[in-house]
Amino acid sequence: MADSGLLLKRASCRSTWLRARKARPQLILSRRPRRRLGTLRWCGRRRLRRRLLQAQAAGVDWREGARQVSRAAAAGRPKTETPSPIPSPTPASEPESEFESASSCLIPPSPSPRGFTFSGICRVTCLYGQVQVFGFTISQGQPARDIFSVYTHSCLSIHALHYSLPEKSKKELKREARILLKSHLNLDDRRWSMQNFSLQCSIVLLEHLKTASVNFITSYPGSSYIFVQESPTPQIKPEYLALRSVGIRKEKKRKGLQLTESTLSALEELVSVSCEEVDGCPVILVCGSQDVGKSTFNRYLINQLLNSLPCVDYLECDLGQTEFTPPGCISLLNITEPVLGPPFTHLRTPQKMVYYGKPSCKNNYENYIDVIKYVFSAYKRESPLIINTMGWVSDQGLLLLIDLIRLLSPSHVVQFRCDHSKYMPDLTPQYVDDMDGLYTKSKTKMRNRRFRLAAFADALEFADEEKESPVEFTGHKLIGVYTDFTYRITPRNRESHNKILRDLTILSYLSQLQPPMPKPLSPLHSLTPYQVPFNAVALRITHSDVAPTHILYAVNASWVGLCKIQDDVRGYTNGPILLAQTPICDCLGFGICRGIDMEKRLYHILTPVPPEELRTVNCLLVGAIAIPHCVLKCQRGIEGTIPYVTTDYNFKIPGASEKIGAREPEEAHKEKLYRRPKFCRKMK
Repeated sequence: MADSGLLLKRASCRSTWLRARKARPQLILSRRPRRRLGTLRWCGRRRLRRRLLQAQAAGVDWREGARQVSRAAAAGRPKTETPSPIPSPTPASEPESEFESASSCLIPPSPSPRGFTFSGICRVTCLYGQVQVFGFTISQGQPARDIFSVYTHSCLSIHALHYSLPEKSKKELKREARILLKSHLNLDDRRWSMQNFSLQCSIVLLEHLKTASVNFITSYPGSSYIFVQESPTPQIKPEYLALRSVGIRKEKKRKGLQLTESTLSALEELVSVSCEEVDGCPVILVCGSQDVGKSTFNRYLINQLLNSLPCVDYLECDLGQTEFTPPGCISLLNITEPVLGPPFTHLRTPQKMVYYGKPSCKNNYENYIDVIKYVFSAYKRESPLIINTMGWVSDQGLLLLIDLIRLLSPSHVVQFRCDHSKYMPDLTPQYVDDMDGLYTKSKTKMRNRRFRLAAFADALEFADEEKESPVEFTGHKLIGVYTDFTYRITPRNRESHNKILRDLTILSYLSQLQPPMPKPLSPLHSLTPYQVPFNAVALRITHSDVAPTHILYAVNASWVGLCKIQDDVRGYTNGPILLAQTPICDCLGFGICRGIDMEKRLYHILTPVPPEELRTVNCLLVGAIAIPHCVLKCQRGIEGTIPYVTTDYNFKIPGASEKIGAREPEEAHKEKLYRRPKFCRKMK
């Protein structure tokens, strides 16, 4: 027992010494300190190791006092506005380090896909050369771009690109670069950049990014870590401190976005076809099961197309994970700016949008098809169209996808698959022609029943100039894409993960109510809402049947779609005005019904939609998309009881459980939301 204990003690001391030595292999300790390290206790060894690391990072002798170490580290810490440049190490000491300053970063060209992978948010300006971020090329002279490399998605990278050089000497090129950098960098930064200047290099400026949207989202406790995450073991390296002053952190390459060869091949082919314009504007439909990379592919493809084209059209058919609008919408957008982040960082105003009201189309497929046809009718075929579909590709979801392929008639179908995805047959033109959908028949049955394509074209509701000639479905080209990445989402946590993303999108939409920077944030309950008379708008609950006497209880404190219907509702003297069916109409935006005045018969609506568009709103649609709980639970400045929040919530009431309008599981939180106070008391 004594021998084994002695061996165990020696092994632990030796492993501690090895860990300290591996952390800084260039540290050389004398024999006496090594013996002392073996006799110290665990806490003493830990303090000594921390002291060694701090001394090495500060560049001083390890025997000096801790006060001198901390003083040297503080003196070397750069400021946020103009951090001092850090000398670039030699390739032999640290070959992967290409960014050495948080203000001016010099990127040497490389044939390999190396780059600076980081997490956090920043503003990037290319001062000299060309760089690429998420497929989008940023050249010198272009405006600064806001980049969001957040925790919920793969980290982004900045890569230097090869560009054509004029026939000038290196001295003349350095002189031109020095002139370009003069208005952006101080003298020390310019001197360091010119010392490390080389042909085909690129210099970018990284700046601290702070917007009203970022401030609003991070003001809530549950989402404060989304944009910037602190390192579990703070480092004292000057590079780490400089990047931290900007708001980013260097990450390992494996945490960045990795594209497979089939993905790159598909992107190259689609960009080539879109730029040739031989057969008109291509219509690209992207399909596949859940969590295989469809949304990431769409963003990368949009950025690649915007390098050569002025705009790209985008048709959103995924209700749960929308890209440019709040959840529960089917929309058509014209994209002119790159997307350099997750969906909640680049919300846009669509050309045409319909509020479906649910994150899924189950049990109401026919209405889903009708809404897509209504939105697709606004496509003018002037630019390439990217169609995003749902991740439900089994059973009835596959049949619904076949219907969409027939109705939208894409020229290219990009089908995703990976190891963890469910089996999905190849959607070749022959397979689509031979299979029946939910509402469409195969070509064989149509030929036997003598169906004409002209009659089928009328059901598509195309533009008037296209109704004159029958639609001919010439088939599509199938492009298979195989993705291989670290799969972190499981069927057990997928729903909670998707709910978090939906909440972040709604918070990003509500951030439009905030004043621009640098004004402080205003709590939502302190903002002045619009007063809407009962007889000015019609009401409809889209996801559930509610008794007319309880409609107002369902509308109160709910997320509402501000829509425009063709019917005139001004003839009614009293309200509320109730619709018997859910209309297919344009949605102009969203808001929160924060209160109802029964005496004055007014709705109090809080919305960022401008007043000139609100004049045409005459319908309020309430769906299963709920307000994020943090908006109601974490209201700043409220003293006493928080409105619409209670610990006594009855989930047995129809419409209150997750089965109809997925609010929150009963066992998830002890504190539950009280969405309809009077309605709940009457039904108990």
